[in-house]
Amino acid sequence: MSTVIDLRGDWAAPPTAAMRRAMAAAEVGDDNSREDPTVNRLEDLSAELLGKEAGLFVPSGTMGNLISVLALAEHGSEVIVGDRAHTFVYEVGGAAAVGGHPFRTLPNDRFGMLDPAAVEAAIRPANIHFPTTGLLLVENTHNLCGGTVLTSAQTASLADVAHRQGVPVHLDGSRIFNAAAALGLPPSRLAAPVDTATFCLSKGLAAPVGSVVVGARDAIARARQKRKLLGGGMRQAGVLAAAGLVGLEQMVARLPEDHATARRLAQGLAELPRLRVDLETVQTNIVFFEVEPPLTGPELAAGLRAEGIRLTEFGPRTLRFVTHYAIAPADVERVLTVTRRLAA
Repeated sequence: MSTVIDLRGDWAAPPTAAMRRAMAAAEVGDDNSREDPTVNRLEDLSAELLGKEAGLFVPSGTMGNLISVLALAEHGSEVIVGDRAHTFVYEVGGAAAVGGHPFRTLPNDRFGMLDPAAVEAAIRPANIHFPTTGLLLVENTHNLCGGTVLTSAQTASLADVAHRQGVPVHLDGSRIFNAAAALGLPPSRLAAPVDTATFCLSKGLAAPVGSVVVGARDAIARARQKRKLLGGGMRQAGVLAAAGLVGLEQMVARLPEDHATARRLAQGLAELPRLRVDLETVQTNIVFFEVEPPLTGPELAAGLRAEGIRLTEFGPRTLRFVTHYAIAPADVERVLTVTRRLAA
């Protein structure tokens, strides 16, 4: 069998050689006391790139989102979120379990957008029988909708509705640099309407560990205390932050290559029998596709794995590929060749 082609997620991208060198040479200190110079540089650069006052390095995007909820929303208040949002579907109900925040879900449309009128209607009026509305949470790019992108105007339309009612807004921007690349905008434009935002270093930017939360200084000060509460306070974390700095400095500009690879993969899959791809939703580096009878998703996935091609299953008929820097054009052609044979 040839070398494994790992398309389960962009988190499967291995750290680059430059990252490994930076990690080995990183200057470190006690991050819990804000004495790690490499972490401090990462936090400062992250805040600058997203147009915010301060940043906070955290072990994961899931923790970053939960920290943001805890920092912005009053205990027990309700969080408005899309019904296909990663925070709602895949983050273990942390806001409810840890922060006492019930979720109020609204439908995401095909491209991950929420209806601003529905958001406005979901904000609770003052009433002793209701929880207060504590937070609006949006996602960009939107994972389960296929890596789709919200424009700055769309985000602003949602944030404006919330802010008029005194409700803060958090952006799960796990892949915000992909969104910015797709739109040809600086990420600061996409983060401008929101109070806090997270982004992952360990997806398309290829760092082995970590995410960053950015926002106003007072919000990040609260977030730092919540990080400690959740067990995320770190010591000599510069060895990890060093890889994140390389990601921001060297990997952001090449993200359009991953988008082009995903587009070639999606177009090739759309031409195959028994496979359906919504090409309009393939806007960044994620490709969802449906398998039609008599073929099933598990059968096709098993056949691909037997050929050294790894992907993610979403139910009996839905599969997902995610591209990253370690996926070359030749890998895409091999995936299409194998998939064509298995789907025939």
